[in-house]
Amino acid sequence: MMRSFFNRYGLYVAWLVSLTATLGSLYFSEIRGFVPCELCWVQRIFMYPLVFLLGIGVFTDDRSVKKYVLPLSIVGGLISLYHYLVQKVPGFADIKPCAQGVPCNVQYINWFGFVTIPFLALTAFTIITLLLLTVKKR
Repeated sequence: MMRSFFNRYGLYVAWLVSLTATLGSLYFSEIRGFVPCELCWVQRIFMYPLVFLLGIGVFTDDRSVKKYVLPLSIVGGLISLYHYLVQKVPGFADIKPCAQGVPCNVQYINWFGFVTIPFLALTAFTIITLLLLTVKKR
């Protein structure tokens, strides 16, 4: 039952997740005034196109878009995981990929002691990846 639901609507739900993540990142930077670090920008580079690719896939009912979206969501998720580790694991903070601007270990939000912006991005990338793995070609 659930597998059938995700096979049928997985692409649409993945698009909604990517749209929510994109609007959320814009909210944090443009409304809340949080300046994105370098890793945040890289995550945006992988998330923002998903809104358009998945949107096109949903509205044209083209499930083959999955082959273009999966690499973006997987790599974006790995970058988010690394960024989250930089924020939460002291050993990773010593590796400094961010040379200019806001340091990547800054936690603008820290809900419940573990939910940070990279964690939200990681969650979105993971959900998108899992949803796309349930979508089968017609």
